[in-house]
Amino acid sequence: MPKIKVLIVDDSAIVRQVLSRELSMDSELEIVGTAPDPYVARDLIVRLNPDVITLDIEMPRMDGITFLKKLMYYHPTPTVIVSSLTPKGGVLALEALEAGAVEVMCKPGPSYSVGDLSVELVDKIKAASRTDAKKLRKGNLVNMVSDKSRLAMTRTTNKIVAIGASTGGTEAIKAVLKTLPPESPGIVIVQHMPAGFTKSFADRLNDLCEIDVKEASNRETVSPGKALIAPGNKHMLLKRSGAMYYVEIKDGPRVCRQRPSVEVLFYSVAKYAGPNSVGVIMTGMGSDGAQGLLEMKNSGAITIAQDEKSCVVFGMPMEAIKLGAADYVVSLKDIPRTILENT
Repeated sequence: MPKIKVLIVDDSAIVRQVLSRELSMDSELEIVGTAPDPYVARDLIVRLNPDVITLDIEMPRMDGITFLKKLMYYHPTPTVIVSSLTPKGGVLALEALEAGAVEVMCKPGPSYSVGDLSVELVDKIKAASRTDAKKLRKGNLVNMVSDKSRLAMTRTTNKIVAIGASTGGTEAIKAVLKTLPPESPGIVIVQHMPAGFTKSFADRLNDLCEIDVKEASNRETVSPGKALIAPGNKHMLLKRSGAMYYVEIKDGPRVCRQRPSVEVLFYSVAKYAGPNSVGVIMTGMGSDGAQGLLEMKNSGAITIAQDEKSCVVFGMPMEAIKLGAADYVVSLKDIPRTILENT
């Protein structure tokens, strides 16, 4: 089986050295080159034709986002952003995801060991290598759900909608939430993202959507017209007090190698909302959320999985479908309508 060819683009010689050493330890990866800036990277991409690129955002001569937009236009290549965790970086990372990046990772630092980085980055590179780069061009996923097709609410309800996604999920979630009307059921979301990025992600969605979108805080209520996104590096669970739903934000071990974990959210929704809920599992690598979606279905919830054609990575939905956890398997553009028809 041929190795996955990886090109590392970063202005820091130390980071290039660390990433090259750590990634080379995996037998499925081959580091075919490194570049200190986008101009050198451009020439190497043409010559080496890598399967995946790791890309810094802040670099000399040309910033990473500008380069990424050009790359996706002229030579679409699955790209993983490896960035510092700063408030500014969080916003820039979201712009990179919108421009076509597959995933966002943080550089090694006080809050992130090299060992943690290498394990997670290897997984993301392998997921990226299986993506169709043409699906990652700016706006491609969002345009699958046109603003003109904004859905009218069929009936008012206090149901809970739980959504889980990973690779490719930021744009897919945007596509779904932008289409939902302001009176939509309360929504809880786990998107695999590092700490520091989820607030920027939520703020960006809040500016674009008719519903309110925010990063969840502990014991915050879940109510119609509002979507809560799990904070990076924290688990989010649904709880209930009488007729009121709220979320609990907590630490804890990684589940399915993830924190936040879709599995944790879905199991809590099955327990506290059961038949009063709808579960949606979307594009992403691995199996996080598959068993949880089955638990939701067994508790009486309506369950939805994104189909292979519209996924950037058909991992999580595929595993759920294999388990028989999905009542519906639909394209990205049909997910909002399926949610509303079942709430």
